[in-house]
Amino acid sequence: MVLSDRALREAIASGRLHVTPLDETAIQPSSIDLRLGPVFQVFVNQTETHIDPRLNQPDLTKTVKVKEGASFVLHPGEFVLGGTVETIQMSDDLVGRIEGKSSLGRLGLMVHSTAGYVDPGFRGSLTLELSNHANLPILLWPGMRVSQLSVMQLTSPAERPYG
Repeated sequence: MVLSDRALREAIASGRLHVTPLDETAIQPSSIDLRLGPVFQVFVNQTETHIDPRLNQPDLTKTVKVKEGASFVLHPGEFVLGGTVETIQMSDDLVGRIEGKSSLGRLGLMVHSTAGYVDPGFRGSLTLELSNHANLPILLWPGMRVSQLSVMQLTSPAERPYG
């Protein structure tokens, strides 16, 4: 069962769900809007010839921090990792799902490839898998509402929550 705005506020008030910092206007009818943070992990293709999921490749990405008031340019076909401004804490009886904002999806921006699930017991900021499917660059502004978190009630608390 997806939590409504009323149920989201109740879960926050009871401490079962933490969203920090929380802007009350971010609570939508059945989700909470999340904002884009200023730090991106950019894949380095000048020195790495391929990605091998079996290997630890510490030089595969470099960190780019966008200065205040500046944007990050996501080029067509480009894939980078980003994160949310907000940190999330889920109780062991709640699970979350992150989706992109439809207004940005219509521009070609995807916010996750496969990692759209937020496990019971999760604590931290959410990683965004940002990709540009448009044929023009997209400017990403730190602080912009980029995704939405829907929260669902489990039938019972998880036996082994995240972490």
